Amino acid sequence: MEFSIKSGSPEKQRSACVVVGVFEPRKLTLAAELLDNAAHNHLSDIIRRGDMEGKAGSTLLLHNVPGTLCDRVLLVGLGKEKEFGDKAYCDAIRSAVRTLNETGSFDGTVFLTETSVRKRSSAWRVRQATMVAQETVYRFDQFKSKKDKVRRPLRKLTFVIDRRNELAAAEEALHQGQAIAEGMALAKNLANLPGNVCTPAFLAETAQKMASEHKLECQILERDEMTALGMHSLLSVAKGSQQPPKLIVLQHKGGKNDDKPVVLVGKGITFDSGGISLKPAPEMDEMKYDMCGAASVLGTIKAAALMKLPINLTVIVPSSENMPGGAATRPGDIVTSMSGQTIEILNTDAEGRLILCDALTYAARFQPETVIDIATLTGACVIALGHVATGLFANNEALARELVHAGDDAHDRAWQMPLWDDYQELLKSPFADMANIGGRWGGSITAACFLARFTRKYVWAHLDIAGTAWKSGTDKGATGRPVPLLMHYLLKRAGKLD
Repeated sequence: MEFSIKSGSPEKQRSACVVVGVFEPRKLTLAAELLDNAAHNHLSDIIRRGDMEGKAGSTLLLHNVPGTLCDRVLLVGLGKEKEFGDKAYCDAIRSAVRTLNETGSFDGTVFLTETSVRKRSSAWRVRQATMVAQETVYRFDQFKSKKDKVRRPLRKLTFVIDRRNELAAAEEALHQGQAIAEGMALAKNLANLPGNVCTPAFLAETAQKMASEHKLECQILERDEMTALGMHSLLSVAKGSQQPPKLIVLQHKGGKNDDKPVVLVGKGITFDSGGISLKPAPEMDEMKYDMCGAASVLGTIKAAALMKLPINLTVIVPSSENMPGGAATRPGDIVTSMSGQTIEILNTDAEGRLILCDALTYAARFQPETVIDIATLTGACVIALGHVATGLFANNEALARELVHAGDDAHDRAWQMPLWDDYQELLKSPFADMANIGGRWGGSITAACFLARFTRKYVWAHLDIAGTAWKSGTDKGATGRPVPLLMHYLLKRAGKLD
């Protein structure tokens, strides 16, 4: 989709459709009032008759509105003005774009970006609208022999801002929003692929193609190299699979040579059967999403490269399948991690932490400024936070606050959870330095505590995205989260956010 920014009056727009908002109850926004004045109260007459109350999510499409140069006017309900915040704004953009895409309007001129949102700038509104618009028209149908084609798909959106002196900032925000949306699309495409296509080798090939396209540095470590490094924890997960494991390293060097990099580590289990500790059959197909951490960090580095972000960013993806088999790791096996610490594997379905701990140890060689790992790690996090917030754990309060604020800015929120030493007691093993599970209670916390044992050399945070990385049911599919959170964090660090 093509995007542009402009400033102007709604009645003068030559467009297939002009989009304006209506607050509840029946209150026109400023742009809608200007249209109404030009149309000799045509809009207010329709609203007075009860066709549009302004309820959030509602839409009303009008044709041949007098006094205007556009083909159509789309009224979008914004809900109560006092309650119009981030979520309501994003929902309004989503409703507008969905309606435009379904009604045959090749292009739309959106005045919702003029509408004030509490504590948000014009640049924020444009950036968010761009991301939401791309997300709304996203489709994953490459495996369907007969695709459901949109008859006249939306091809161009123009976002209108009310102040000409903010055009430059809005243009930059538009570019940022497009890059983040492309990163999200890559993350969703990778995650939505079936496990028989998206293997560790496929992820490695994808990384190599990205390196060539975006001038990144790429390194792929094979099984022999991981063995030489002592990554026996990671390799134990791959033992039951015929697919060879990969350790993928991508680097975007946009900063100064002596700038320490931000390192992102993404869990890349391309299919998780649970191994010998086999998962129940219902919804096991969704375990192709166990590489959403990997998909999100690949999407993030793509967005950073598209923006030419002036920072050094390193992405590490430990990737494997977790399958049962004659050679698979058994419950009770003990392995030695790259750090030298030994692990008693009590449950082979707690495999994500086994591949991450070696990748986190490996991350230290890059002398990082910060390290953030992203993983669909625990069902316990879904029980704790549902599908709204990502679980956030950190060994540094300043980093935790930065990530929470980035999530709020991106409307891709995270909630900080405790990482107290009290929970470390639950990981005790009589036979090894630690067990890989800590029992039923506080499962997301004990998983984070496990990872914390491998991150003492640097500032670190862990994002548990088990509840936010994909949706089930009729809307089944990857969400692309937390690419927006990560990119807002990086943009802030690079001094590129308003």
